Amino acid sequence: MSYISMLLQKVHHDREKEILKELQEFHEKDYHFNSGHILGSMCSQPHPIAKKAYDIFLETNIGDPGLFKGTREIEKRFIFFIQNLLNAPPSASGLTVSGGTEGNITGMWIAKQLSQNQEIIIPASAHFSFQKIATLMDMKLKPIPLTSDFKMDAASIKKRISSKTAAVVGIAGSTDLGVIDPIEEIGEICNDEHVYFHVDAAFGGFIIPFLEKLGLHQGKFDFSIDGVSSISIDAHKMGFAAIPLGTIILREKEWLDEISVLSSCINSTKQAGILGTRSGGPVAAGYAVTRYLGLEGYQEIANHCMDTTFYACEQFQNMGLSLVIDPELNVICIRLKKPQKIVTMLEQKGWRVNPVDHLSSIRIVCMPQITKEHIDNFIPVLKEVCKKAGEI
Repeated sequence: MSYISMLLQKVHHDREKEILKELQEFHEKDYHFNSGHILGSMCSQPHPIAKKAYDIFLETNIGDPGLFKGTREIEKRFIFFIQNLLNAPPSASGLTVSGGTEGNITGMWIAKQLSQNQEIIIPASAHFSFQKIATLMDMKLKPIPLTSDFKMDAASIKKRISSKTAAVVGIAGSTDLGVIDPIEEIGEICNDEHVYFHVDAAFGGFIIPFLEKLGLHQGKFDFSIDGVSSISIDAHKMGFAAIPLGTIILREKEWLDEISVLSSCINSTKQAGILGTRSGGPVAAGYAVTRYLGLEGYQEIANHCMDTTFYACEQFQNMGLSLVIDPELNVICIRLKKPQKIVTMLEQKGWRVNPVDHLSSIRIVCMPQITKEHIDNFIPVLKEVCKKAGEI
């Protein structure tokens, strides 16, 4: 090796060290899931096998399946797992997407194409992605009020359906409270009225199927209900996968044609979905986790999360705090007079929870990485700030 080559090698080595040091300094400013101090997020710390799979498929692009046939096969197998999880019929198909927002957008895009209508009936608890949908797609939202238990009032839906209705949306695990709308009842209405019914199960999709064995949920929310047209579900939430990874499953494969375009510049003739380039990394990570855990592993995660949730609720109530509702999923909302003040005070002590201002509460989500030990460490801090703020 020449002197110049050796010199350049050293320069590059020193530059790499400098860059990595800089990146590590930025990373240290982040909160980390493994600390157990992130209590307000609906995302999970990826399973170790997800990290390894992600790295292997870092350079792959599912948007160009002719070049990445193996990665495309992984996507098909992952979608098949989700279809089975959601009891989808043989006619079903799906797409991997970046998450619940893209899944909801895709569902409403298909509904609009099928009906040529522009009104969407949503619960008042619908995810903020529907605000984006209204703007992006020139669609009009028709909110339905919630019942006293914060669920979509199914009795009001039939009165709101009209010749302008493109779709009805139900939530299986609401963002604020983790509440499950009466999906069976809504599905029956939509089936009778021949209206597209989209279920936003971005959060609940990976935990609700396992609650029946725990005696915590008996109702259906998936394709076993005839009226359900599509379901969005996120693997980077309760699926233990890497960010970002969602899936939308459609009852009829042919509906993908409604959002397909010619794609002559890549190795496929047609392409469906919003994104052209899609990383294979998250999909490989999600598939690896489903293979590693299987349904039995996800059952154990559901058991753990709900056990932690009920334990946390007991500790909060022992402090004299009240809950907005008894949790249906692993989401807890604590009533407070000044929730934003408590959020700020907790952040100053290194804990992150989410405010839910319209319910005058804070939200805590017991994700797979949260343990009873984390709750035990959090309780004294919460008690301290609540006393200072005059909440208890």
